[in-house]
Amino acid sequence: QVQLVESGGGWVQPGGSLRLSCAASGSITSIMAMGWYRQAPGKQRDLVARIISGGETQYADSVKGRFTISGDNAKNVVYLQMNSLKPEDTAVYYCNVAQGSRWKAYWGQGTQVTVSS
Repeated sequence: QVQLVESGGGWVQPGGSLRLSCAASGSITSIMAMGWYRQAPGKQRDLVARIISGGETQYADSVKGRFTISGDNAKNVVYLQMNSLKPEDTAVYYCNVAQGSRWKAYWGQGTQVTVSS
């Protein structure tokens, strides 16, 4: 089992920045990917950004150039730096870990990000 604890959400005006953090604990082995998804009201949960085992990063087209994902392997933490935030970035952001050859998914509890004036 993997436990994920997120922090860093909140309210920000358009153009502002936030940094999300996700700390993993438990049976942290064979991690294939770690990253962030988001879900807005009435919409499906979509990938925002993730780090694949080996270091490759992947981003949704809508956040490229504005968001940066990074990780601290020693601390088992992944960060999402979000700059130039837009109202359409408003959503609940979920940390995700994919474990093992079948990419078993673990989810955090979610953190709300609200971008409005």
